[in-house]
Amino acid sequence: MSVVAENLFWGVKRRTIVSDVSLTVAPGETLGLIGPNGSGKSSLLRLLAGLRRPTSGHVEINGQDVTQVSRKALSREVAFVQQSSATDTNVTVADVVRLGRTPHRSALAGWSETDEAAVGEALESVGMTSRKRQSWQTLSGGERQRVHIARALAQTPKVMFLDEPTNHLDIHHQIEILRMVRDLDLTSIIALHDLNLAAMFCDRIVVLQQGAICACGTPQAVLTRDTLRDVFRVSAHIGVSEDAGRPHIRFSAE
Repeated sequence: MSVVAENLFWGVKRRTIVSDVSLTVAPGETLGLIGPNGSGKSSLLRLLAGLRRPTSGHVEINGQDVTQVSRKALSREVAFVQQSSATDTNVTVADVVRLGRTPHRSALAGWSETDEAAVGEALESVGMTSRKRQSWQTLSGGERQRVHIARALAQTPKVMFLDEPTNHLDIHHQIEILRMVRDLDLTSIIALHDLNLAAMFCDRIVVLQQGAICACGTPQAVLTRDTLRDVFRVSAHIGVSEDAGRPHIRFSAE
């Protein structure tokens, strides 16, 4: 499914947080959102996912204005993985992932084989099958993040939005999660802090500065010394990774 945004504005009181953003994400594409803290990445993600209404402009997913689609219908097609979530309820890992099936079930519907298969596949995708009966409260921060992604996958979405999905994960699981998301048969839009991970796994990258797009294109086109200096205020050498032929950033300590 495609995602199209045109002239999005959004803010709080008199402060503009997202400023005149227009973009198109092709079906099956992985788009990365990068930018300094406070640049509007999380706010833009929520606008694109239909979780917030823009002050002006509009978003279409698969040709439909997200403000004209019911939340339940939208949730059958779109999944959102936020940075973190907590609960005091004593539930198992499987219980959390089963919540992802809610948009597909009516109030009186029983649990089906299709529901169970979707949950099983989601747990397997994030390597948590062996933990499905474990209490949510006993998981580490990284394990909880993997379960969040499994819950989103259980929705069987066509589009997935992820807000800093690699937070709290060690480097092995950061790479594992992003590789998995990239290889899924869906459109994904990911807000990331790590520029090298964005270069490794994103087809295109949008750079945000003060809520506006200041660069958009392939990692090779976007991750330049000038962009890193002007937007992120760092000096760096941009090389090319030997295995993937993608930009690799070495930051200067000077």
